[in-house]
Amino acid sequence: MAAGAQKLQVLVVSALLLLLAVGCQASPLQIGFYHDSDLVDSFVVKGLDVEDLVILSGAHTIGHSHCSAFVPDRLNVTSDINGGLAAFLRGQCPADAAPGGNDPTVMQDVVTPNDLDKQYYNNVLSRTVLFTSDVALLTSEETARMVMDNANMPGWWEDRFEKAMVKMAGIEVKTGDQGQIRKNCRAINYY
Repeated sequence: MAAGAQKLQVLVVSALLLLLAVGCQASPLQIGFYHDSDLVDSFVVKGLDVEDLVILSGAHTIGHSHCSAFVPDRLNVTSDINGGLAAFLRGQCPADAAPGGNDPTVMQDVVTPNDLDKQYYNNVLSRTVLFTSDVALLTSEETARMVMDNANMPGWWEDRFEKAMVKMAGIEVKTGDQGQIRKNCRAINYY
């Protein structure tokens, strides 16, 4: 692994651990089912901009997602998801997937699932992505251009992702007794 990629992975892990500590979630921006203008609004209210939205969405290049995070609107025939991916996901995810119930996980990036890379943007262009919010990046000329730049320009996404992660790490930071690092994300620590 190149030194730059290794540095970026350390930064991402550090930022995600910080976000987990302050909010017990991977991101203070819950955007999976959002559409175009809702996406931008959700970022602006947190002090981020359109470029941050497109850049931080690239984090969907790594990790897994519970089926309940996308099944409701992504697997029906009229969906904007790539037909081959939809068929694959129908085989992996039960139609009644729900948090706390029968809710398996699938890779967010089926091409390079374990690599923090710009493959996500190629996946967006081919509509082989899990979330409505991912394909929504193609609905505006501005964000579609950014998706293409990130897909096609070496080093473009990596440089901007590092800066956007640092910016996002400053959102709603809790200090002192304002929060706790949970042992289990779904339950408050009882001491």
